Amino acid sequence: MLGNISRAEHIYIACGYTDMRKSIDGLVGIVEQSFHLDPFSNSLFLFCGRRRDRMKALFWENNGFVLLYKRLENASFQWPKTQSQVKELSAQQFRWLMEGLTTEQPKAHKKVDPLQMT
Repeated sequence: MLGNISRAEHIYIACGYTDMRKSIDGLVGIVEQSFHLDPFSNSLFLFCGRRRDRMKALFWENNGFVLLYKRLENASFQWPKTQSQVKELSAQQFRWLMEGLTTEQPKAHKKVDPLQMT
């Protein structure tokens, strides 16, 4: 299926703001040069503009890149503002982001490592 981002093993969010005029090649350059990650890996890379009402997602699929673009009409994404950083998101954090919530929900249950429980 074209653009099946649910197959992504990792989800990375580019914190701060990205120039939304960048095309696939420009976003690939950010992934490689700024974040030192492999854009051809089975990963979804998320970018947001300064107004926080538009988002681009980059995903490699077998023989080419898929570029997804989402524009909100009357809302904004709760995007992390830290500049020049990349952060890995869980599937739950990605859902929160798409639902208009922050990626860090203080009242959400945290995962417990059973090996550290004593």
